[in-house]
Amino acid sequence: MANRMGWARTAPIEPDALKLWYTAPASQWVDALPIGNGQLGAMVYGGGAVDPVDPRDPKADHEVGPVATDPARETLQLNADTLWSGLPVDGNNLHAKEYLPAIRKAVLEQQDYHLADELCHKVQGLFAEAYQLMGSLHVDCTHGCEATEYRRELDLATAVAATRYKVGDVAFVRTVFASAPDQAIVLRLSASKPGALNATIWMDGALARSVEPVGGKRLLLTGKAAKHVAGAGHPGSETPLVFSEVPGEGMFYAAVLDANAEGGRIAVDGKKLHIHGATTCTIVLTAATGYRGYAQKPDIPLAQVTGHATRQLDAALKQSYQSLRERHVADYKRLFERVSLNLGPSAAAAQPTDRRLSNFAAAPDPALLALYFQYGRYLLISCSRPGSQPANLQGMWNYQVQPPWSCNWTANINIQMNYWPSETCNLSDCTEPLLTLVEDLSHTGARAAQETYELPGWVSHHNIDIWRAANPVGAGVGSPTWANWCMSGPWLCGQVYEHYRFTGDREFLRTRAYPLMKGSAEFCLAWLIEDGHGHLTTCPSESTENDFMAPDGKRATTSAGCTMDLALIRELFANCIASAKELGIDAEFAAKLVAARDRLVPYQIGKYGQLQEWSVDFVESTPGQRHMSHMYPLYPGSEITPRGTPELAKAVRTSLERRLANGGAYTGWSRAWAIAFWARLADGDKAWESLSMLMQHSTNLNLFDTHPSGKTSIFQIDGNFGATAAIAELLMQSHTGVIELLPALPTAWPAGEVKGLRARGSVEVDLRWEKGKAELATIRPDLAGAYRLRAPAGQKIHSVTSGGSEVPLRTHDDGSVGVTLQGKRSYRVRFA
Repeated sequence: MANRMGWARTAPIEPDALKLWYTAPASQWVDALPIGNGQLGAMVYGGGAVDPVDPRDPKADHEVGPVATDPARETLQLNADTLWSGLPVDGNNLHAKEYLPAIRKAVLEQQDYHLADELCHKVQGLFAEAYQLMGSLHVDCTHGCEATEYRRELDLATAVAATRYKVGDVAFVRTVFASAPDQAIVLRLSASKPGALNATIWMDGALARSVEPVGGKRLLLTGKAAKHVAGAGHPGSETPLVFSEVPGEGMFYAAVLDANAEGGRIAVDGKKLHIHGATTCTIVLTAATGYRGYAQKPDIPLAQVTGHATRQLDAALKQSYQSLRERHVADYKRLFERVSLNLGPSAAAAQPTDRRLSNFAAAPDPALLALYFQYGRYLLISCSRPGSQPANLQGMWNYQVQPPWSCNWTANINIQMNYWPSETCNLSDCTEPLLTLVEDLSHTGARAAQETYELPGWVSHHNIDIWRAANPVGAGVGSPTWANWCMSGPWLCGQVYEHYRFTGDREFLRTRAYPLMKGSAEFCLAWLIEDGHGHLTTCPSESTENDFMAPDGKRATTSAGCTMDLALIRELFANCIASAKELGIDAEFAAKLVAARDRLVPYQIGKYGQLQEWSVDFVESTPGQRHMSHMYPLYPGSEITPRGTPELAKAVRTSLERRLANGGAYTGWSRAWAIAFWARLADGDKAWESLSMLMQHSTNLNLFDTHPSGKTSIFQIDGNFGATAAIAELLMQSHTGVIELLPALPTAWPAGEVKGLRARGSVEVDLRWEKGKAELATIRPDLAGAYRLRAPAGQKIHSVTSGGSEVPLRTHDDGSVGVTLQGKRSYRVRFA
């Protein structure tokens, strides 16, 4: 059968190509399967938790989490996106501005970087708060015999998780999904033999204060989050949880479920529900928190919170189970089915996902990368929807009261990487929570700019929480290299502008994007300072989480004009200048930005031929540092390109090679960034090499991205999203204003097809290749206009046609082809 592009598939997609599946329950939290609708999420074990770890115990093995072993028992660990510790506070250090002149003097005049580091501690304010867990739903089925033929799976095509097994001649199935239309988690238990289903349903949670039956078939869990949670190593972390009975000092929350048995009965036993002699049982769960908004105390009374959750449950129960499932699947497919990726058939697809992963080194499996790519899209759909909070360090899944890095929004790459695939991978809708966060942050950031630095505009730093903390964190003990880094505003604005570039939405640019960018640019313009050599620079300046060897041979972090600072400010100013011109406004302000941009310290090439990370060619104290911030202009920025700036691109490649040769990219997110760098450098085979490393060393058996932590690893979702975006970059790029087709195809992917990628200019692209050569592409622009296309290396664009008519081609000096296209039409691109 031909698809919408008019070609026949060379190989069918295997039935399990879009499924993660396993032959044993999850043995720990990090192995469970995630479901979510943006606001409610759950980790599905496919087995019951036995001897769960207390998430409040700082001495427990929190990397492992609750242990599950029994297939007849089920555990769903639950999260709500707005359940956080704390309340709105002013975290700025009101004395910070007094130290700024001394810091600048120490760096620019005295070159005393250690003194600058010491003074930076005096600028730091309060730490941010922590994302919390809601609790768990447990179902214990009663069987007389041992389970056989066990399988658990997550179907990315439908966003439904399922567990199947047999006991004797009876087949048992559990299916679960998180519905966005009905804002509910729905768990269905069924037995193939009438009356064979017997189970106990119960709930618990580390923060739960009460679990009570309501009526004859409901359970209500209520609790309250802490007033403050201190992160590991933060002041007060010895007793990290501070609870309060004062309304608004910590929020109330509630989760309520309804059980409906068919062919049997339900009985209440204390705080549990018992299912007797049923054939099926449908459990629908909803939840609510006392969150009012980032600027308001979360002081909604518990009765109102419970009422909100109950009303949502009552609304969901107006739908039958079949209707709930159909509404969920239709809503999910509207987003997920925009993109497909086929990297060829794989015999390994018949094996469980964990086995495929463990065999990856011995038997490279491109089809597993296709699954990983779609899993990244699935995760973003599941944890970031309009009206929800943005994806945090763990998306929205967390079982700890004191999670790693508070499970907040770390803004020196992590939250940004979470949204790298949103535009290219056709999930622009899912960017909305990030855009809303940046808008909120511009308000708290204006206060931070004034109180911390006495400067106009808005600023944000390394950590953000649900209260939109914008101040430099650290409380006087944080390393300046992360606590005092103040460039997350420009970076976030870069992603806001990318949303405009991909959508072409001028009203969005005028009313939302440009005001945010202008406010950030006002801060940056005031932040710049003369470097004493005729240039403008930043000071204090930190290269994210890295340090250097000062002249005395000791480590230091604070200097002036780190490369990433200058790259972000250049990009922000350029975007503001272009936007002001496009909108016909702010010519005087744009002229100031032009003048300042032209005086910024230029990029410099160091003694190894590398792009310098600092304005001074310091000795690197950590040549294998996981952060690679100075390479930002290559990706996700676009200022450095192999064609446009070949010398700088060569220097970036040298920097990347040095980082990797010294052990860099040892975290999943860092490896994902390396893959994207190789894609932009048009080196598909190096990208494949790093993809292979990612799968072998930084991917958990449920395909979660991992981050080393002592003798084990912990989950951190950014690498999933970064690698998904990087795979798209291998197949199509558009950052230079040219739609480049197969710019970095690995030789390990000789044949395949991708449909639905998005290019800047609001264009959708489908592409098929065989034997390493592009065969056919389809371009669907939303807007009429002039576009430029570039064929893969060694190929040329032969023709562009629509409806049987050929479009005139204009060849440019750089080898690209110009075409004028109509909006809402489909164009075929053929190659020679």
